[in-house]
Amino acid sequence: MKFLSERPNTLLFIPDNCPHGEQRTTHLCIAAHQDDVEIMAYAPIAECYDCGQKHFMAVTLTDGGGSPRTGRFACCTDEEMIRLRMREQQKAAELGRYCALAMMGHTSNAVKGGDPAVTEELAELLLQTRPQFLYTHNLADKHDTHVATALRTVEALRLIQSDYRPERVYMMEVWRGLDWLCEEDKALFDTSPRPQLAADLLDVFESQIEGGKSYRSAALGRRIANATFFESHRVDGGSSLSYGLDATDFVYSPQTPQEFIGQCIARFREDVLSRLERLSR
Repeated sequence: MKFLSERPNTLLFIPDNCPHGEQRTTHLCIAAHQDDVEIMAYAPIAECYDCGQKHFMAVTLTDGGGSPRTGRFACCTDEEMIRLRMREQQKAAELGRYCALAMMGHTSNAVKGGDPAVTEELAELLLQTRPQFLYTHNLADKHDTHVATALRTVEALRLIQSDYRPERVYMMEVWRGLDWLCEEDKALFDTSPRPQLAADLLDVFESQIEGGKSYRSAALGRRIANATFFESHRVDGGSSLSYGLDATDFVYSPQTPQEFIGQCIARFREDVLSRLERLSR
């Protein structure tokens, strides 16, 4: 991946030092920031952990230099924070036994501004890894860089010939949950395996937790809540669950992002209003 050596703050990291280890990838997560991967894609991480036939790769688009900081990290410069967050993400890759980690080192402004280099590099990365399953942020997320990452990912996928595209593309929850989706729109991911690993992966990111965000409690709590509140008239089928949105058909069609997520919102609106109408006197 030549582009990863042409800019500062980029890295292709292979935890087990396997030559061209990224080419083993079966499950790929494209995230905006360091730690987004571990929040939204724990299910495929756990699925691939210690599985010889399945391999998880993480991609972070931005350098993370603009993150909030306090406590031990209050006096860190942006450059120091970038290096720290890169080390944290590498530690998570080792802990989660990822087959590879690519940190692409773009600024948030480049991703949000639609810099063509972001899309082109993602397309090149996808061609070199050729994952079977791809995970990214959802279009209803409330973090601008997350939504922009999803848009750049869609653009990259649409540049690739159909023979090289992932089999399924999922958009996951981070800064806005997806419990509001109608049941037919939800993709369910079991996040109950290896609970200690799930917690340990989130604890790696000390700079973010000490920055004032209890991401471990929030992410694990959301997964537990998803499992508990998924069905009102059945006992829980699992102890931890994350939601995604299957975006495969949308990605490989001419449909606009606004049309795709707008249809999901319209179905939710109709579900709420029809229930009120049915139960009103």
